[in-house]
Amino acid sequence: MSEATEKIDARIKELGDWRGDMLSRIRGVIREADPEVVEEWKWAKSTSPGTPVWSHDGIICTGETYKEVVKMTFAKGASLPDPSGLFNSSLGGNTRRAIDIREDDEVDEEALKGLVRAAVDLNTGKAAK
Repeated sequence: MSEATEKIDARIKELGDWRGDMLSRIRGVIREADPEVVEEWKWAKSTSPGTPVWSHDGIICTGETYKEVVKMTFAKGASLPDPSGLFNSSLGGNTRRAIDIREDDEVDEEALKGLVRAAVDLNTGKAAK
């Protein structure tokens, strides 16, 4: 088990509420969508413990936790097809797109897997031109 995987496990446990449950669920969806995904822990500093990151030939997405939301930020989200309309945050940027998930939100796991796979395809050069 990698150090990053251990840190993500610890973060899920430390949260101890719906946010930890959601982060764990999202992680499972990402792993199902891309069994070759690499878990990383980035951007730790004195004011932040760091952020879970999932990569495959580049960043796919991050899993940030805030008081009211679990935020999945897709590094190249603006370039991804989102037929189910999952993106609901950071919509004005040229590159990133995010999904803010609140406590009572339902997550369309199949649509989320599709986004993850599209992000992997974009990173690996397999995306449709």
